[in-house]
Amino acid sequence: MENQSCVKITTEWDIVAARQLGRSAAKEIGFGPVDQARITTVISELARNIYLYAGRGEIQIELIEQNGKKGLKIIADDKGPGIQDIRQVMEDGYSTSGGLGAGLPGVKRLMDNFDINSEVGIGTTIHAVKWLR
Repeated sequence: MENQSCVKITTEWDIVAARQLGRSAAKEIGFGPVDQARITTVISELARNIYLYAGRGEIQIELIEQNGKKGLKIIADDKGPGIQDIRQVMEDGYSTSGGLGAGLPGVKRLMDNFDINSEVGIGTTIHAVKWLR
C-alpha cells in the first residue's frame, strides 16, 4: 500500500470497498485482529454517514509515523449539508436516523485521536487516528 489511498463514496458498495482497504492497510502495518476490527468499524460508520447524509464524499486512509510510532489516519470528507450542532451529534444516544446513536461518539472511543470540523452548507471533515501499540 502507498502512504495514502482514497475511496470515493457514492454507493453502498463503496462503503464495502473502503472497509476492505482499511482492513488491508491495518493488517499490513501490523495491527492485530481486534484493532483491525475497530478500524474497519470506524471506516464503515464514517463512510455510511457520508452515503446517508451527504450523498457523496471520500474516505482517505493514510499510513502515518510520528515520534517513531506508526499509525493509520482515516479522513472522512464530504461536501454535504454540514452538521448544525456538533456537540449534539457527539452525545451518546443522539440519532438523526433512528439508530442507536453510537455513531460518532463510538468512532471517537474506538480511535486514539479524533477531530471533526463541519460548516453548514459546506461539508464535514473528520480525522481519526489509531496508533500501533
